[in-house]
Formats: sequence, structure tokens, C-alpha cells
Amino acid sequence: MTGGTGRASWRIGGFTELRELGAGAQGRVVLARHDENGGPVAIKYLARRDGDDGDIARLRDEAAMLARVTDPHVVRLYRFVTSRHGAAMVMEAVDGVSLKRLLAENGPLEPESALAILKGSLLGLAAAHAVGVVHRDYKPANVVVRGDGLSKLIDFGIAVLSGEGSRSGTPAYMAPEQWRGDAASPATDVYAATCVFFECVTGERPYRAEGAAGLMHRHLNEEAPVGAVPERLRDLVARGMAKEPGARPQGAETFVAELESAAVEVYGPDWERRGVRALAVAAVALAALFPLGAAAIGSGGAAGAAGAAGASGTGVGAATGGGVMAATGTKVAVAVGAATVVAAGGGTAAYVASDRDAPAARPVAAVATLNQSTPLPGRPALQIRNAQFVRVTGLPDAALLRRVNTALRAPLDRRIAAFRGYVAGPHNNSVSTPRCATVESRATVRYSGPRLVSVLYEFDTATCSVADEDLEYKDVVNVDLRAGRALAAADIFRDLGPSGISALAREMPPLGEQYRYCLREPLKRGDLEAGRESPVGVAPMQVTFTRERLELNLVVPHVDCSTGAVWPLPYAGIMNLIKPEVAALLPGASPRPERT
Repeated sequence: MTGGTGRASWRIGGFTELRELGAGAQGRVVLARHDENGGPVAIKYLARRDGDDGDIARLRDEAAMLARVTDPHVVRLYRFVTSRHGAAMVMEAVDGVSLKRLLAENGPLEPESALAILKGSLLGLAAAHAVGVVHRDYKPANVVVRGDGLSKLIDFGIAVLSGEGSRSGTPAYMAPEQWRGDAASPATDVYAATCVFFECVTGERPYRAEGAAGLMHRHLNEEAPVGAVPERLRDLVARGMAKEPGARPQGAETFVAELESAAVEVYGPDWERRGVRALAVAAVALAALFPLGAAAIGSGGAAGAAGAAGASGTGVGAATGGGVMAATGTKVAVAVGAATVVAAGGGTAAYVASDRDAPAARPVAAVATLNQSTPLPGRPALQIRNAQFVRVTGLPDAALLRRVNTALRAPLDRRIAAFRGYVAGPHNNSVSTPRCATVESRATVRYSGPRLVSVLYEFDTATCSVADEDLEYKDVVNVDLRAGRALAAADIFRDLGPSGISALAREMPPLGEQYRYCLREPLKRGDLEAGRESPVGVAPMQVTFTRERLELNLVVPHVDCSTGAVWPLPYAGIMNLIKPEVAALLPGASPRPERT
């Protein structure tokens, strides 16, 4: 690795600088391209001041803290470099806009969108809390929203280990214990996240005052102004902003469970999808601010929302979340020590391989986008437009990696093949004859772990014919990364016989009146397995895995239930119905005792 010849111009080797994102007295942030694989990164350069290495020492502390956290909802940090000229951090460059800017441009968000922002950020905080890190500076400026509506947490500049304390933070969002200088805990971040949620819903911060002393008094003594939020979300806000840390949910993971329960009860099981889509629309409206778009580098972020990217070829973006380093004040860091950046096919997803850790690589799931045109004799050309699919990097076995990525892309390939067959097949009248043929898809990584990836696909097809249908098509794939194969229902559940199906059905919650026609009869084995009558060989009801639960998705188009239905099943209630070898692939969840 080489540097430049002077303090103001030094560069780390292996990267081509594209443009400057921001600059200040002590350093600058640039957008760059990795010379070997073409992937975009953001690099922050911090100049060394003669006789004072304090800033670099603080940045190194931040790097060591953030090195503990690995989660798709937290910005990825790849490399920390020091030289006689200063320090440099190579980090994930992902398209997005800060929540602060989003609120400034759009005002209050719909509750579903605010809940989606809160959930994504809480999942990032939960990953930090799991390794003993408290962020302490959760605020709209430190949450970024990608073009697909997903959010990511940045800036661990004042993070500490749980139990440490000081009066550091941003006053508008500081918990009472921060004002007192007491020990920070995960509940400290819960308080700040609730303040931000309040601001997202109402357009105002919970407390306003002329100066810091006034803000401190209100945060310490005044109850949360819950009257400004929708009535059925007031308890969520009141608990999150309780004055005493012990009265709040004791961590982000606990708060996520409460959020899910409240959101489903108030807004229905489809709340998150609606919220994320609305966020995507708002973010794409600000796409001119996205750093990668401005530098003409493809990213999965904007492309995932209403075809905003519009570029041909294949672009790869991070599977979940997003971020942008747009100001030199944003602190970034990566694992301290020898590390190697491995990018995903020219995209933004990567993993850090340290020569002190084993195994060296952790698989990373990323969303790729396919655009192509295929001529069809006597028919309109088949147009694949911004069709998303998921692929993995980071598996050391090349043959296994090919099997995994073939399985992950299979739902898109199945849909394209079936649609091609329909368009090219016989049509007896002008009503059904295709006048165009387009396939689009959205791929959402529902869970990505070291041994399992779960992906939900949503498809849109169009023929422009008089009889063109407007039904939503979905598909799901769960791939065992150890074996490189997709898991069917028979691979997942212990028993698909009458007793096993009945036990599973008992765990399915009622979804409300609007879904009464989605499952007209009691659950049966045929709902979980593809039969000869199933379109494209897809089972009518499929399983997705998330961090907190298993979900049963109605994926086959249904005239009376065109948006589908999702039955959430928390792991605690169903682990005894899942095969042990599959349970071992999932996030930590303890099975409850067998029923008697």
C-alpha cells in the first residue's frame, strides 16, 4: 500500500478516486473505485497534526468499537490504514439519503414508514448491543435510507461499551442517563430511537427549548408527549421514552419484538412492505443526492425502487440497508489489523477477512439486477427490466458457491422461462395476443446468516394485451449455504402429516377480515408443496425466515387476495416443529417445551 508524497495529497494504493464528497480542515471523504474489482468505496482521509495524534487515536478507538459489529443494518467498514501523513478508512459506499434530509424535504412520514425506519435501525442497534456496544448518538443524521426504502445505521464515533458513561451525545435525543453522565446501556439507544420515531411521525422533536439547560430539564423531568402520535402507538413511545432505563425495553431486540406486535395489530401484517415502499418513493425523489448515482456507478439501492436506476447491465447493491458518507464530520472505521476487502462482482457488498480470525470469510448476500432483451420469433422481444436476484460472495469453495447462486437465482429463472413459454405459445385471438413482454422482479433478503439465506421474490409481468392480468406473483427460496441447495417444506418441518399440519395451523394467527378469503379451508399439506396444478412448480404457501420469526407467505396469485397474506410465527412457538438440522441454521431461538 502506498501513499502520496505530501500530507495534503497522499492516497492509499489500489483505488481510483472519482470525486470528493466533502472536505474540512482536518480531512476529506472521497468516492473511489477499487482498481482490482471495480467496486465503489468511500474513503475518509484524516490528516495527522504535528505533535497531536488525538484525532487519529479517537478514530482508532472508533474503529475498534465498530469492528465488533457485523450486521446488514450497519454500514460496512473495510480497512483502517495509518501512515506518517495521517489515517484513512475504506468503507462501504452505498446509495442513499440521510433521514434528516428526507424529513426536511418531506415532513412527517406515514406511521408504517416511520415504523419501518425504526425497525431497521433497531436491528442495527441490536447487533451492536449483542457485542456490548452502545451507539449513544442515534439521530436522523445517522440513519440513511436507500433507494429501495431500507435503512442503515452509521457513525459510531462516540460509541462505548455498555456500562461506560459520559455526557456525550446529541442533546435533542439524549436519554436522561446521558444528561446525568451515568453509565450507558442498550436502553440508552432505545430512548434515542424512540425520540427519532416520534420526530418521523409528528415532524417535530419530542422536546424543544432555547438552550441545552432547557433541553436537559425537559428530558429529565417531563413525560413523553405521546398525545402527538397515533393513539395505538402511544404505549410504544411511552415505554421507549421512560425516564428510568429499567422501565424501557432493555435492548433494541426486545423493542423490535414490541414494535412488530404493535405494528401488526394496528396496521396489519403487510405494514412493513407498505412502509418500505413509501420510503423508497421518497428516497428516489432525492436520487440526485445519491453519491453513486452522481458518479455514474451502478447500485442496487435506487434500482430497486420503481426502476429508478434505469441502467442496462448488471448492478450489485447491498442486500439490506444503505448509507452515504456525505460530510467529513461523519466518522467511519473498520477492524483494526490486517484485513482484505473482497467485493461482490463489482458491487458494494463485501466482507472483511482478518488474518487473525478463522474462518477467514463470512458469506454475504447481495442484490444484483438483470437487464436484457431476448428476441422471440413472431412475438415482441422479451424484456427483462431491473429484475433483481440475490447472489452470495465469501464462500471459499467455488463449486459450492456456484450451487448456492444457482439456487438463489432459480425463482427468477423459473418465472422468466414460464413467461417466455406463455408469450411464445399459441394465442387464438387478438384479445390475448401479447403486444409486449416484460418481466420485472424485486428480491428482498429476509434473512442472511453464515449458514442460511432466505429470499422473497415479487414479480411483475406484462403483455400489454387486452386480457393482460394484474395479479402479483411471488416466490421464495431458502438456501442452505453448507450444502448449496434450496430447502422445501419437507426439508424444514419435522412432520407434514395430519398431526404436524394441525400443530402448525394452531400457531397461525388470524389476519383480519381483509384476508378472510386467502385461506378458505384449514391448512393442508398440499398448501406447502408444489403440485401439478401449481403454477411454475411453486407451492401455494411458502416459508421465509427472518431474524425473529418464520413466516408463511401465500405466494400464488388469488383474485380475492391479490396482495397475498403473511402469517408470522415467532420461533419460540414453532421450533419444536422444525427439523433440528434446519433449526441449527437459524438465528438463536430456544424451543419451548413439548406440549402435553
